[in-house]
Amino acid sequence: MLYAYHCDLTPDGDGGLVATFPDVPEAITGGADRAEALAMAGDALVTALAGYVHEKREIPAPGAAAEGRELVAVPTVAAAKLALYSAMRAQGITKVELARRLGVSEAAVRKLANPDHRSHVSQVEKALRAVGRSIRVEVTAA
Repeated sequence: MLYAYHCDLTPDGDGGLVATFPDVPEAITGGADRAEALAMAGDALVTALAGYVHEKREIPAPGAAAEGRELVAVPTVAAAKLALYSAMRAQGITKVELARRLGVSEAAVRKLANPDHRSHVSQVEKALRAVGRSIRVEVTAA
């Protein structure tokens, strides 16, 4: 799954813009201009999706593209952690089981699976392979 979500920017009445995500309604923020609103939108999106993990909810899939919407991508490591969480959830793999597969402690897996904990992408990539997934990075024009 491509972890990039469509964002609506609408005027807020004070000359700024409000950023919302139809697929992740918890992610709401704004900014004084387009650039600031989009920067804040990226942070709000990651925070909202981390909330889904903490609440043990399914990560929503991004909807179809629509004209007039900005596309906001989740940063690479955060997207990899979301993919790991989703794969574990779908397959019923516990943190204890993933730790066994990786040959590490459950505490190490808890950190690795925590969206708020900084992890190296190679560690998350190894965990993804242990649950039958892989990561692919796509570079596009900004």
